[in-house]
Amino acid sequence: QVHLVESGGGSVQSGGSLRLSCVASGYTGGSYCMGWFRQAPGKEREGVATINSRGSTSYADSVKGRFTISQDNDKNTLHLQMNSLKPEDTAMYYCASKRWLGFCPYYYGMDYWGKGILVTISS
Repeated sequence: QVHLVESGGGSVQSGGSLRLSCVASGYTGGSYCMGWFRQAPGKEREGVATINSRGSTSYADSVKGRFTISQDNDKNTLHLQMNSLKPEDTAMYYCASKRWLGFCPYYYGMDYWGKGILVTISS
């Protein structure tokens, strides 16, 4: 069973930055897709960014140029660097993953989910 634990959330002012991290455990090897999703109050969950085991990335248009997804394979850790944050980025952010071979678009469904972490951006 894959276990995902997020960290790094919090509150910042508009224009600020945050870095989210997600530690993954329980993998038994093979190709995968990992990503970040978010759900704002009263809205549906949406994909933010994904990265596959080869390092190919995909971003939602709303975060392109501001967010960067990366992975530290040695530490089984996924990161999301968020810059130029806006109030509309306020949401619960979830780390997710699935076994996958090939390109993994940001809007793909996932099989494993973390519990989420809150990000609040004030204007």
